[in-house]
Amino acid sequence: MNPTLTQQSTTDPAQILRYRDRQYAAELLASAIVHLDLFSWLKENASVNTEALRTHFDFAERPADVLLTLCRANGFIVTHDDQHSLTALAEEFLCGDSPWNLRPYYTPIQDTQITQDFLTVLRTGKPANWQAQEEGSDWHASMLDEDFARGFTELMNCRGLAFGQKLAAALEPQLASKKRLLDVGGGSGIYASTMLAAQPQLTGAVLEQPPVDAIAREEIAQHGLQKRLEVISTDMFESNWPACDVLLLSNVLHDWDFPEVRTLCAKAAGALETGGLLIIHEAFIRDDKTGPLPVAEYSALLMNICQGKCYTSAEYGGILAELDFEVGPYMDTIADRGYMTAVKR
Repeated sequence: MNPTLTQQSTTDPAQILRYRDRQYAAELLASAIVHLDLFSWLKENASVNTEALRTHFDFAERPADVLLTLCRANGFIVTHDDQHSLTALAEEFLCGDSPWNLRPYYTPIQDTQITQDFLTVLRTGKPANWQAQEEGSDWHASMLDEDFARGFTELMNCRGLAFGQKLAAALEPQLASKKRLLDVGGGSGIYASTMLAAQPQLTGAVLEQPPVDAIAREEIAQHGLQKRLEVISTDMFESNWPACDVLLLSNVLHDWDFPEVRTLCAKAAGALETGGLLIIHEAFIRDDKTGPLPVAEYSALLMNICQGKCYTSAEYGGILAELDFEVGPYMDTIADRGYMTAVKR
């Protein structure tokens, strides 16, 4: 087994990753400030609720939630009982009738492809083209192309080693008695690999569709884990998942809208044995949707390129409780990420 799997990092790369994770947040704000004049409208319609706001701007539910969360995390609005009001900061610097209005500061990016894409995403709820390439597909379709899939999987894999090691260490007491891991949508298999490295009694499988499945087999072989960790080639939505006593959904649910999240959680419930452990590893929004700011900014990126967003532990927990899971608390790990667990009753 590759010894690097057990050599943990000693520092937190959060600040390095935040520059990349927040790269679309400015364009989402530009769409709200310049094109929609959202904050002037909120000043004129104090204490408006979400439904009325969505109706006025013709917003779809998912992107509206991402935008409002980003505004709260930045201290632009406050929300009580689903009624949204401006803060003093927004009234002074984001409203058209203010002498300190900073709208001109955002006009240089008002016509960028990403800003224009956000206007479309806000109204349709559908993702834009990957990285705003005119000839590109959205992220989900792009992942069926081998060259794209290899590059994107390598991108995710480079952070996955540190993330996976911290996750495996945090879960050590809960994994000690487990035997069979299923890593659904596991990419290169780096998270499953770090868990198996930390728990010698575990065997497992990574469930991935082509062409990522072949990439995962290569990566697992490099770690010397091919005898303990297999790759199952299938579409996670179309196939039945094999039985397991621990199931990992790492950076998977945030790619999907709420109906698909519910479907995946239900499939997890079907695969887990009684007493089995479900692990959701993600960047989580706080339950009151006021931040953290780096996660709210990352959610803007996800809203643009895929069908999902960053969810709260309460949103996941509500689904899991309905599926007869005993839901555990959210726990931080590293780099603005964390996890929650649930036990199948």
